[in-house]
Amino acid sequence: MNIQKSEPETIWYLEMLKPEELRPKSLPPETQLVKFGPALPAMNRFFYLEVGKIWQWTGKLSWTEEQWRDWADREEHQTWMLLYQGTPAGYFELNTQDRDVELAYFGLLPPFVGKGLGGGLLSAAIENAWGPETNRVWVHTCSLDHPNALNNYQARGFQIYRETLAS
Repeated sequence: MNIQKSEPETIWYLEMLKPEELRPKSLPPETQLVKFGPALPAMNRFFYLEVGKIWQWTGKLSWTEEQWRDWADREEHQTWMLLYQGTPAGYFELNTQDRDVELAYFGLLPPFVGKGLGGGLLSAAIENAWGPETNRVWVHTCSLDHPNALNNYQARGFQIYRETLAS
C-alpha cells in the first residue's frame, strides 16, 4: 500500500500600513463594483460556497441562516460584489476591527478565475478598506488558495508579517 503524505498547509498573514503602499491594477471597463446596502446574508453564503468550494473553504459550511445574518448584518462589515457584463463575478468582504480593516473574504466565481480580474478586484478591495481612521489593512491566505493568491497580494503591496503551518 502506498500512502502519500500531504504537505502541511502554510498560512500567510499580510498587512499594508499606508494607503500609498497600494500598487493598483485597474478593473476592465465592462465591470462594475457594487456595495451591498442592506445586508444580504444569502448572497454572502452563496459567494462563500461558490468561491470557496475550489479552495477548500470549510469553516462556515454548517452555518445556519441566523449565523449568516449575524455575520453579514453588522455595522463593521461590508460586502462588495463585482459584476462582469452585468453578471456576478466575484466579491470581497471587509471587517473593521478598531482601526484595522481585515479583508475577510475575497475571490472570483469559478467561471471568472483566470480572466485577469483578480488584481483589479483586490485593488478595489484595498482602496475601499482604507478610510481616514484606518491604521492597517490585513489579510491572510494559505497554500490551499489559488496558486497566484499570495503573489497577487504581494504585487498589490501587502507584506508578510507572519507565516505559520496549520496543525
